[in-house]
Amino acid sequence: MKRLSIYLDTSVVSFLYAEDEPELRDITVEFFEFYLDKYDVAVSEVLLFEIGQATDELLRGRLYAALERYHLPVIRLTPDEQREAFALAGQYLAAGVIPAVKREDAVHLAIATVRQYDILLSWNFRHLANIRKQTQVNAVNAQAGYLRPLNLLNPMEVMYEE
Repeated sequence: MKRLSIYLDTSVVSFLYAEDEPELRDITVEFFEFYLDKYDVAVSEVLLFEIGQATDELLRGRLYAALERYHLPVIRLTPDEQREAFALAGQYLAAGVIPAVKREDAVHLAIATVRQYDILLSWNFRHLANIRKQTQVNAVNAQAGYLRPLNLLNPMEVMYEE
C-alpha cells in the first residue's frame, strides 16, 4: 500500500516549541517522534522563509534544528512549478479562500496541490485545517484543472490513522 504524502506548513513545526499551547505542543512532539516515519513528509522553502522571519533568535535556531533532527526534506520547485504554484496561490487569494494578508498560506496550499500531496498538515484552523477551507480549496483547484483532492488536516487526524 502506498504511503500517504504529507506537506507540513510552518505551524506544525512551530508547535514543537509552543510553550503557550502545551497540549498541542505535546501532540506535535508525539507526531514527530512516533508517526512522522509512517508518511512521506516534506516542507517547502516557504517554511524556511517563514522561520527566517521569526524575531526570536533562539526559536528560529530551534526550528531550523528541528528540520535537521527530523530529516525533513525541503521541496525545491522547478521554475515551471514556481510559476504554477504562485498562479494557483493567486487564485485562492482572488477567490477570497485565503485572505491577502495570509499569502504564505495560499502558497503552502498551492505547493501541496501542484506537487500532488495527499495532505496539507496544519495547526492553523482558521485559514487551513478545516472542512470549509478544504471544500473551497478543492473547488478552486478543480476549476484550475487540479482534480486530485487535497485534505487539510491537523496532526491528531493522522496520528492514529493506521
